[in-house]
Amino acid sequence: MTKSPSSRNDSITSNPPPRGVLSPDRDADASEDRALRPKRFDEFIGQAKLKENLAVFVEAARRRGDALDHVLLYGPPGLGKTTLAYILSAELGVNIRSTSGPVIERPGDLAAILTQLQDRDVLFIDEIHRMPPVVEEILYPAMEDYKLDIMIGQGVGAQTLKLTLPKFTLIGATTRTGLISAPLRSRFGVDAHLQYYDASNMIQIVKRSSGLLKIEIDAAGAEEIGRRARGTPRVANRLLRRVRDFAQVKADGRITKDVAEGALNALEVDRMGLDPMDRSILSALVEKYRGGPVGLETLSIAVGEEPDTLSDVYEPFLIQIGLMERTMRGRVATAQAYHYLGKEVPNSSLELFGAVQGQ
Repeated sequence: MTKSPSSRNDSITSNPPPRGVLSPDRDADASEDRALRPKRFDEFIGQAKLKENLAVFVEAARRRGDALDHVLLYGPPGLGKTTLAYILSAELGVNIRSTSGPVIERPGDLAAILTQLQDRDVLFIDEIHRMPPVVEEILYPAMEDYKLDIMIGQGVGAQTLKLTLPKFTLIGATTRTGLISAPLRSRFGVDAHLQYYDASNMIQIVKRSSGLLKIEIDAAGAEEIGRRARGTPRVANRLLRRVRDFAQVKADGRITKDVAEGALNALEVDRMGLDPMDRSILSALVEKYRGGPVGLETLSIAVGEEPDTLSDVYEPFLIQIGLMERTMRGRVATAQAYHYLGKEVPNSSLELFGAVQGQ
């Protein structure tokens, strides 16, 4: 018998499973992060146009009694892709199964998940770009025709068993859309690109989080944290918790502008939201490589960070605020990067930057 949406919600996994073993402090932070996640569209701050469109798609699917079309959520880390996946399942009133691309190593792993889904359920695959190609091929007929082909046996006696799947919604999340194959991407009916949040949204997020965590904070303190959170809710919540620590130890527990400013300066997060690694990247570009262009691998060695971390975590924000350009020849420091570091822009870099802008 099919469960009603209200009863099915009882079995919804409201938060993704923990990855690995966390230290007590990190475990507490992870628990607070999960508690801070919005559960519905009306709690979700920012991404106004995207949220409005998704709400329309959800309502249309509910009125038809049909599964929502497959959704691809993409953008830099920490902007709310996982949160939106869980909001979509809650708004639809259906179950959600959560996994990630690297975990699904064999077609049988995917088959085991798909065959447990119920009608209109949501399957959320984080880091979908890291799914093996052999698994991805099994996913194509499942997404298009809700069919699953399973190979039984080996050699000449092997047989193909075709299974009919319930209509489900696949929500994929990725920070690297360029690594998703064209056949897979074409099967998503909804493309949802999450952008960095503006300062006003970030301040609202800090105020909301401080209320949920019962942190006393004034408007100026919230503004100071929000403006240094690099347009990323995850960063804002992390900074809020660390500023809370400083407020409890070095002040009266209340976060004011002065307390927030002192704490963030101690954490080496400047007024633009840049941290020591951001500054190391810019310094390497400007001082070691004369502004670039320089390859990602070379730059990663220079700053002692993994290439994937540079391209996924640091570069998007540096590009967004105009301190770096990503070109076919490599990474280039802009004139603004020289000004930020307090250095004079050499003529060769001005010519190079002009050529980059003309590409």
